Order: sequence, then structure tokens, then C-alpha cells
Amino acid sequence: MVTKSFARAALCALALSASAAWAQVAGYPNQPVRLIATFPPGGSVDVVARILGPKLSESIGQPVVVENRSGAGGNIGTEQAARSRPDGHTLLIHTIPLVANAFLYSRMPYDALADFVPVAWLSSSPSLVVVHPSETARSLGDLLQQIRAKPGALNYAASGTGTNPHIAGELFNMLANTDMMVIQFKGGGPALLGMIGGEVGIGFPNISEVMPHIVSSKLRPLAITSQRRSSALPNVPTVAEAGVPGYEFITWHGILAPKGTPDAIVNLLNDRLRTILRTPEITARFNQIGLDVVASTPAEFGAHLRNETEKWGRVIKERRIRAD
Repeated sequence: MVTKSFARAALCALALSASAAWAQVAGYPNQPVRLIATFPPGGSVDVVARILGPKLSESIGQPVVVENRSGAGGNIGTEQAARSRPDGHTLLIHTIPLVANAFLYSRMPYDALADFVPVAWLSSSPSLVVVHPSETARSLGDLLQQIRAKPGALNYAASGTGTNPHIAGELFNMLANTDMMVIQFKGGGPALLGMIGGEVGIGFPNISEVMPHIVSSKLRPLAITSQRRSSALPNVPTVAEAGVPGYEFITWHGILAPKGTPDAIVNLLNDRLRTILRTPEITARFNQIGLDVVASTPAEFGAHLRNETEKWGRVIKERRIRAD
């Protein structure tokens, strides 16, 4: 009798717990959702956010407002998201600096793995080695000869210390045994403008943000940073095949929520995002700008974040990169 009563009580408790969770989802969202993008307009994080924002808004029935909160390598916007109410109405879209910054700054206002819950790993994409059309290099081999002929004399553009273009450039220096100097801009958009204007002749921008400028011949692609060529630019060789064996740099974009956000809301958002990402319209749009759809589960994204923390921690320590 006691065992049966206990079993019935346990089942009732489970049912009530499930009901409470679904009730929470049923009332969510009840106001606009902020999607904090940690870098200025024009960079790859902003590009992905503005493609997905309207579709997610349609799916959840509330406006999704993309807010660009840049500064300190993404730390300002990330800290704001970490301190927001964990009710699903504030989300964060980020990339590699989310985990890399812990190795760049002596004091951090958040813990990437402890202060957030992963919602979805959205996409991955390579970067490109590009040059301004006024540069004489027509291939990566040409560029390597020029860099090695004048150590420390050539510069590349990055969007801030520890950002994706900076890490991609330093990984290149490490594996190619070169000595390019970095010129930091305040975001991917300003860095692109600096390259297009000829202020800095070399860069490692994400394929999604630079494709329009390649099509218009404002920048010349020399190599792609993935292990395989991209269908968006099939004639552009990989960095590895063009002269730097072992080189690979892949950017990822993902959405997270503040720690404590209910699992039911996280799972709902994950379901809606995965559905959106798998639609022919979004898949085609992503492919057009060189993005590969991932559409992961929260657990898969969490495992990826842990792997990325270990990977880029090693590179940053070896290159002795510091932001302060």
C-alpha cells in the first residue's frame, strides 16, 4: 500500500512539474525578446542575427530586437546578457571570443560556461584571406613571399583583440612562420571599411560578411580557411593547399540564454530555431553567403563550447596574445 501510494504521489508530482513547465512555455514570450549581438553592425555575428531575427519573431509571436552591444572584445554585451533576468526575454548571439576572452583578459565579468545555458549552435563558416585590389599578390604564395621578404612590415586588419580575424591572423603567423602586424578596428564592419578603403591591405574576414565585396571586386580572395573549398567560391583554394599545411579556422555562431533560464523555454527556442534553420529559404540564404547550417541541440552546443575553450586557449597562450 505504501509503495503504491508513493508511486502515485511521484507520478502526480511529475505531472504537476511538467504542467508547470508547459504553462511557463505557454505564457512565453509575453514581451519583445532582446537578441544581444556583441559586435557592431556589419560583422558576421550581426549578419546572422539579422537573418534569423525576423523569422524567430514570426515563430514565437513577439518582436525579436537585435541590439548591438559592442566593446571590450564582446565582453560588454556578454556581461549585460549574463546579468539579465533568466526568463527567455534576453538572449545572446556570440562566436569564438565568448570562450577565447577568458585567456585574453586578466579579469572577466562573466564565465562563459557557468553563466549561460546553450540554446543552439546555429552555423559554422570559414574566413577568407583577402587583399585590397591595389595589392600585387595574386595568390597566397605571392603574399607569403612578400610577408617573408619584409618581416614585420605588412599589416592585417582585425576587429579587436581576440576577435575572430585576430585569432585567424595569429594562427596564420604561427603556422606559416610569418610576422604580420595587426591593426585593430572597432568591429568587423569598420575593419572591412578599412580594407575596402585601402587603409590596410590584408584581412581575414568571415566569408558571410565579405562576400558582397568580393562579388563587387572591392576585395580579392586569395584563400579560404576551411579544410575544404567552399561551394560559394569553388575556385578559391584552401590556406592549407595554397601554402600553409595544417591551417584551419572555422567560425561558429550560437545563441545562449542567462543561467537559470527554464529548460522548457530553452527547449522551445531550440526547437523553433532548428525548424527555421532547416527551411529551404534560410538554408539557401546561408549557403549563398558561405554559412553552413548546424542547427544543434543544446547539449551538442555545450560540448562544442567546451572543445572550443580548450582549443583556442592553447593557441592564445602559445602566441602570448593579451588584451590588457
